[in-house]
Amino acid sequence: MTPNITRASWLMILVLGLTWGATFMVIEIALRGITPFWLAAARIGFAAALMTAVWLARGGRLFLEAARDWPAMVMIGLLSSAVPFMLLSWGQQYTTSGFAGVSMAAVALMVLPLAHVMVPGERMTLRRTAGFAIGFAGVVVLIGTQAFSSTGAALEPFGRLACLGAAGCYALSSVWMRRLPAIDPIGLATVLLIIGAAMVLPAAWIVEGPPPAVDGQTLAVLALLGLVPTAAANILRVVVIRTAGPTFMSLTNYIVPVCSVVLGALVLSEPLPPSLLWALALILAGVFLSQWGALQRLFRG
Repeated sequence: MTPNITRASWLMILVLGLTWGATFMVIEIALRGITPFWLAAARIGFAAALMTAVWLARGGRLFLEAARDWPAMVMIGLLSSAVPFMLLSWGQQYTTSGFAGVSMAAVALMVLPLAHVMVPGERMTLRRTAGFAIGFAGVVVLIGTQAFSSTGAALEPFGRLACLGAAGCYALSSVWMRRLPAIDPIGLATVLLIIGAAMVLPAAWIVEGPPPAVDGQTLAVLALLGLVPTAAANILRVVVIRTAGPTFMSLTNYIVPVCSVVLGALVLSEPLPPSLLWALALILAGVFLSQWGALQRLFRG
């Protein structure tokens, strides 16, 4: 199935980039009142409960044809949220936030060969590969010296592997999701969150003990994280992957860090890095090069 990249596809990845870019600020607030694993568990749990109510209200339909692929559904559910959330929570204890950011940007580069092999119509051309490499360079420039600096922690190599493993999970789950049979996007987003919650909730209990008592502000922030960047954004992610393809969806990994830096400056008065304009130029050049055909169709239409 050939990817169908439309104006709506571009709008959705911009919305996702802005939403996920703003999420880092909200997570910082939430971590003042809750531990990392329980933050991930609460976020996925809120989202799964909300999406289950919406899905059941719409009839609870999932597969739209006779084919069933539950083993793939379970794997996608684990790889799209629960496993990478936990890998990042553990890995970032021993690595810099800059390295974690570069790892997430590497998702786009990981998707290219996976999609080339596993998804018909997602060819790994020289132009597309060059575009994604230039965009990745833009993210590295944006993050600056933190990109590969060392923390000196004894477990830093394993922390870095955990971050890269999380990136690999996101890449593989995106490609695998595209291969599913005809499916209801609301149902798919819901089932993936339920599977993720079923893993991360007991894992949080094992690693961090019983859920901590939280104040009203933290509870409200957790609900917000579950509603917007997890539940609503997960629906958009499913729709983009199922229509425009995993390679196009991976562009969000270049948009998110830019939005995060700009929002940090606007909302938290954080200084803008001097490299921002250079990084933005590289990222935009990479997007234009990798998506030249889609952009031509967009402006012709």
